[in-house]
Amino acid sequence: MIEWIIILLLSFFLGIVLLLYILQEKKIESRAREIFENWRMAERVDLEEWKRGELERLSDEKARVLFGSWRVHEEVVIRNDAVKRSQSVIRGKVTEHLLPFFPDFPYNPKDARFLGSPIDLVIFDGLSEGILREIVFVEIKAGKKSSLSWSEREVRSCVQEKRIGYSLIHNASQKED
Repeated sequence: MIEWIIILLLSFFLGIVLLLYILQEKKIESRAREIFENWRMAERVDLEEWKRGELERLSDEKARVLFGSWRVHEEVVIRNDAVKRSQSVIRGKVTEHLLPFFPDFPYNPKDARFLGSPIDLVIFDGLSEGILREIVFVEIKAGKKSSLSWSEREVRSCVQEKRIGYSLIHNASQKED
């Protein structure tokens, strides 16, 4: 009988130890799962941060490359535009100088005097023939922009309003020999 009691007590203790073992195993398993999930979340966050950083780096690099190619292209466009404008200005200046010698120029080229600014030419119509008929201010426009500048409009306004004068200035500092 005592053997049965000892067996029963041993079985009872063995049951308690087994129960404690199972409970401890569940706690350990739960803790291991929790640690694993935390690690997985941390890895996921790290991976997302790496992806975000890599995406940002790649987009920055692509933006730099695109900006560089755009800048090179725009520099070429600007240089070509500057060359065209320069050529246009030179053509305009040459035209202003040569226009009096064109066949359809309405005045005698000998009567034309080039000023350049603010008016291109002053025509002393008839002066070469000895009979001055009129003095004409001429502004030559050859380019696409054919509007007058502010100073050209001011000269035109003075001429139209007959605000024109004549001065004779003697240089008193020069001694006559």
